Amino acid sequence: MKTEKHINPINGYLAIIALLLSIAFLFFGIIENHPFDAILAAVLICLILKGFIIISPNSAKVLLLFGEYKGTIKQNGLFWINPFFSRTSLSMKARNFESDKVKVNDKMGNPILISVILVWRVEDTFKAIFEVDNYTGFIKIQTDSAVRKLAGSFPYDHFEDEKATITLSTNFDDINAALENEVSERLEIAGIKVIESRIAYLAYAPEIAHSMLRRQQASAVVAARHKIVEGAVGMVESALALLSSKNIITFDDDKKATMVSNLMVVLSGDSETKPVINTGTLNQ
Repeated sequence: MKTEKHINPINGYLAIIALLLSIAFLFFGIIENHPFDAILAAVLICLILKGFIIISPNSAKVLLLFGEYKGTIKQNGLFWINPFFSRTSLSMKARNFESDKVKVNDKMGNPILISVILVWRVEDTFKAIFEVDNYTGFIKIQTDSAVRKLAGSFPYDHFEDEKATITLSTNFDDINAALENEVSERLEIAGIKVIESRIAYLAYAPEIAHSMLRRQQASAVVAARHKIVEGAVGMVESALALLSSKNIITFDDDKKATMVSNLMVVLSGDSETKPVINTGTLNQ
């Protein structure tokens, strides 16, 4: 497989000197009535003018001679090349590409919406021009394909796969690294270098988003309840131990059970509790 070949063009300012000399030779032929010299000078002037090229920073020129690849110029400035070379300009600047939101299934089969941002630039001009038909379109299609493969390789979160070490919604560094490797591998044939690749949007598809939100809310409520009960048990234990150590009151098993029940209701309840003052014994 061919790759990019660099060539060193002639300094354009030297060509300007040759152009001025040719113009002087043309006038000499006209003044001295030497038509052959004048025609020769005119042809030479046309060839010199056609050979000038100007290359801006972060740009390149791909050169062909009658369909044969001759090389690429990446230097900046004014140059002169073979006037019969055909030239294709190519930008070497870094560019952004944001994919459309695509609906794919994650590893567990849940439909999700995902899009990515890709920062890329052309690295090999020969591959970009001659190995693919349209490298910008090639980037779009291959990026979408890489996103679909990535989404199908990992679960969205830990709710469906509790044993998963990497998920799309939590391990962003690992997911972005995997995406960058996948896209880079696909775009190598087009001579494209991936500078950065990251997920720009990630969410459940609308048809299951509400159900997944309720599931997450339920899990959050269960986790919160677990913490509340755990804290309430510790507070009850401390209260009973403190009352016993200070000999404030002596509890038998029935009184202790009643005390624990009341404290758990007070500490674990959702609504504000309203105390009832007992003016009799504790058992009444």
